[in-house]
Amino acid sequence: MKILSLFSRSHTFHDQLEQSRVRLYRVAYSWSHDAALADDLVQETLSKALKNYGQLRDPKMLNSWLFSILTNCWRDHFRQHREMEDIDEIEDYRCVHETTPEDEHAQTQIVGRVRGAVARLAMGQRQVLTLVDLEEFSYAEVATILEIPVGTVMSRLCRARRALKEMLQELAPVQSAQISRIRRIK
Repeated sequence: MKILSLFSRSHTFHDQLEQSRVRLYRVAYSWSHDAALADDLVQETLSKALKNYGQLRDPKMLNSWLFSILTNCWRDHFRQHREMEDIDEIEDYRCVHETTPEDEHAQTQIVGRVRGAVARLAMGQRQVLTLVDLEEFSYAEVATILEIPVGTVMSRLCRARRALKEMLQELAPVQSAQISRIRRIK
């Protein structure tokens, strides 16, 4: 009976790892801006997760545990490649839409500006922003993943959002003067 429960638990664990792969890749890519490096980080993360499966005490904390491993793999990468230069070129993300080429071009420019703005954030702010706003982790989970206090998570997130707002202010829709006049009349 124990063997069967272990086998089914292992199978469930493998399924959960496979489901987490895309999220891990998305975060790794947002941190590194390098598709090959993101693949390597995710593969190393999943390999370590499989190897150290017995260390996971609470299966409900699997996502936090996986992102902690990813964070450690990211740190290890920097330790190994301290002389490495950042890659500024980001491959264009192609989407299949039924829009005009002008719309696609405008959308690509906006995406590029947002990615560039996120890339200009300090690493700590970028990590907190991607984990909270993109992956929807709680502040406490991010604090656990990055091994920092919750107050630091909140302050980094606030600074990151404020910096993004300043950098992306030009992308905000412009309200015409006529609309504001109408609102004043009401």
